Amino acid sequence: MNKTSQHRYFLVNKPFNMLSQFIGTEGLPMLSDLSFHFPEGTHCIGRLDNKSEGLLLLTTNKKVTKLLFQGEIPHERKYLVQVYKVVSPESLQALRTGVAIPVTGDLHYITAPCQVDIVQKPEHLFQSGWEYPDDRPHTWLLISLTEGKFRQIRKMMKAIHHHCQRLIRVSIEDLTLENLQPGEVREIQEEEFFSKLRITNWQ
Repeated sequence: MNKTSQHRYFLVNKPFNMLSQFIGTEGLPMLSDLSFHFPEGTHCIGRLDNKSEGLLLLTTNKKVTKLLFQGEIPHERKYLVQVYKVVSPESLQALRTGVAIPVTGDLHYITAPCQVDIVQKPEHLFQSGWEYPDDRPHTWLLISLTEGKFRQIRKMMKAIHHHCQRLIRVSIEDLTLENLQPGEVREIQEEEFFSKLRITNWQ
């Protein structure tokens, strides 16, 4: 912990089927069920839905959400995505140039251009306690986004007629999961936190 700051910062590898919150009535595991004592006032920066896994940022600093998601400079997020069936070159190009996803009612949004590549199944993949059978046809994608509409990646996969089987956020800018396993927490110093997020106006 940075002794010159009153705030604290944490990286969490959120497991599958856990809510990105500390209290609730949904009956699913929550962050409060992790074997880590978070200080009072800790909150999430950019949640993941319960079926998504991976990097979650937590802090006691209420300014971070605005600095990260409401600033003029977009911040890159990377996701490993397993989808059912083989993704065609045409579908890859559609994802890269933008697809129409539903926003509300009959309104649709064209996603911004993004980087999408087919990758091999990561052998170092963080063990979630469950896996889709490898004998079913599927594709692993690495997707880099600078925007984050509600359930955007799942909607993007649906737009190209593929079911999202597994979704793992592996990085936000230069903050990565590294070797954090599902359910593990790592505290990070303030200067490193903002430096790796490429935020310079935090003081």
